[in-house]
Amino acid sequence: MSESAISAEFTRAPALRDVVELTKPVTWFPPMWAFMCGVVSSGISIADNWMFLVAGIALTGPIVCGTSQVINDWCDRYVDAINEPDRPIPSGRVPGRWPVRIALMGAALSLAVAAFLGLWVFVATIVALFCGWAYSSAPFRFKKSGWIGPLVCALSYEGLSWFTGAAVMLGGLPSTTVLLILLLYSLGAHGIMTLNDFKAVEGDRATGLRSLPVMMGVRGAALFACAVMAIAQFAVIGLLLWNNLMLSAAIVGLLCAVQIGLMARLVRNPAKLAPWYNATGVSLYVFGMLAAALGLGGYI
Repeated sequence: MSESAISAEFTRAPALRDVVELTKPVTWFPPMWAFMCGVVSSGISIADNWMFLVAGIALTGPIVCGTSQVINDWCDRYVDAINEPDRPIPSGRVPGRWPVRIALMGAALSLAVAAFLGLWVFVATIVALFCGWAYSSAPFRFKKSGWIGPLVCALSYEGLSWFTGAAVMLGGLPSTTVLLILLLYSLGAHGIMTLNDFKAVEGDRATGLRSLPVMMGVRGAALFACAVMAIAQFAVIGLLLWNNLMLSAAIVGLLCAVQIGLMARLVRNPAKLAPWYNATGVSLYVFGMLAAALGLGGYI
């Protein structure tokens, strides 16, 4: 192949569908859900602030989360070339330095939209972008740690997105109670992120990634993840009761009780049942987030 042909291959613009695939739309839902919980928890009229709502959903989902996914795939391109060669980067569908350009453009767009939405949203976006870069790239590469990596993901997907939703609607800092509850749900989501590591135990062990299933064993990591999710929700229930949000606390408590029953089955065979629990128990966890948000916002 001639030098000019090689140059053309690595400088051509990728197709839009390949760029969208690179941003992994399926991953946008968790931060968008957490953002909506933040919006609801503010108690501010959604109808009167719909422009901020739309801009915030776009910010937390396709822009910030999508940018983070591009960064992650770029940093893992050599591993993906072995394990997932059909991905947009290793397959050459998003060639050369285009992933870096897309990530930088996404970061710039994130900051521009965040600046429009207010100071605290701008601050939260800076933190989220830092987490996105530091999770995957040197010198931090938090994903190599089974403790720090899931925590960074949980804080980004749940806490910062919830904070953004509340801050967008309030035009300022959320209340202490809202901050505590979003922090608790973020800490609990550490367990959810740990469950996601069960599918790659052998690969993580081979590549030196010290995920909790690698360090603690699959069953030990499953027990730890379940404990983290349950304890966080117990604390949320306590805070809701402290603030006389009885119905909200009762709903979260009921959902948590069902989760504990599902956890008992999960720990029997975590590697096999983790996808099943993600579809059942994790769904109840995020519905509990909404129930807490509805109580904080005065809806129930």
